Amino acid sequence: MLHLPIYRDQFHTDERIILQYDEFEISTFRFSTGVEALRLTNSAGELTILPFQGQQIWDLQMFGRRQTMHSMFNEPRGDVPFLRTYGGFLLHCGFTATGGPGPTDTHPLHGELPNIPYDEAAVTGGEDEYGTYVGVTGSVDYAHAFGAHYRAVPEIRMYPRSGAIRVQFRATNLNKTPMEYMYLCHVNFRPIDDARLVYTAPCDTDHVRVRDNIPSHLNVTQAYRDFLSDLGRNPEKHNLLSPDLPFDPEAVLFIDMDTDASGFAHSAQIHPTGEGDFISYRPTELDHAVRWICRTPDQAGLGIVLPATAEPDGYTAEKEKGNVKELPAGASFTCDFLTGALSVPASARYVDHVTATLEGSGDSLNPVALDAQSH
Repeated sequence: MLHLPIYRDQFHTDERIILQYDEFEISTFRFSTGVEALRLTNSAGELTILPFQGQQIWDLQMFGRRQTMHSMFNEPRGDVPFLRTYGGFLLHCGFTATGGPGPTDTHPLHGELPNIPYDEAAVTGGEDEYGTYVGVTGSVDYAHAFGAHYRAVPEIRMYPRSGAIRVQFRATNLNKTPMEYMYLCHVNFRPIDDARLVYTAPCDTDHVRVRDNIPSHLNVTQAYRDFLSDLGRNPEKHNLLSPDLPFDPEAVLFIDMDTDASGFAHSAQIHPTGEGDFISYRPTELDHAVRWICRTPDQAGLGIVLPATAEPDGYTAEKEKGNVKELPAGASFTCDFLTGALSVPASARYVDHVTATLEGSGDSLNPVALDAQSH
């Protein structure tokens, strides 16, 4: 097992390779904004992670295309609020609160985790049930007097020949008393015109619901409100990402996902070319599936599923719904899921598995192996 600590003084404006192994390469560099970054490369593509800023994945590019949302930010910015540097592919959200703060909430948008400064970071490597990997991990100790005290430890892993990445997150309550928590992983793909959304849930009003309350940071028109009302009555309309659908500024949907025999729920964006983007996760760990679609002239993002422990309406609203969970003293919350890009053959097999799961015959699926075998 490899665990190689990395330090801020290893990052420079010029990119420098720090590890090469088999088809993997890892390099360090610093954006012009001063934010440190690690680039991980395999034969399928590359990802860029910010090891000391939220451990967020800033960019993902696989199979010759970019998966990351379109935004107004070419580079990440340090020491600014959520919406002043919102352009990354994957952001951990929480842990004391997630979502948009309501009128009586005091927490920032999506909590303290997205851009939190990490205390330490490291490059990892080894072999797990999905194969040989290299990755990045880190830890941060968050403490608020008379409030929460926890340690967060995420890790991402990349595998040979695969556009799939493994995402793990653990937070441990360091208090000697129980602690409330909320978690959401904001995975932001680039929406593709006329792509299909396939997922392990029936698309009807019993299983797919549209959020009709508008967050306070959004200014919207009556036409937009009418669109959301129509989508609420006819959720199947969003399954084809027609450029005519006015997801401006955004639409948020809540989905009750079915699982395959191994306990995974699956969801994908299938491009007209046959390629795909996906996320597969366990609802036993993350029991809320949030879908986010934003398509404006300045930014475009698709949260195929943002797996979460609550809906994204802020602490007070989620507390009233009964969605704020509690960690006993010394206990840990963990989640472990796969996301990323699929080649054309792998996408076809992924869709077949979604169909089989909806029919009640879905066995198990390994997206890493699907892609590695077909690449």
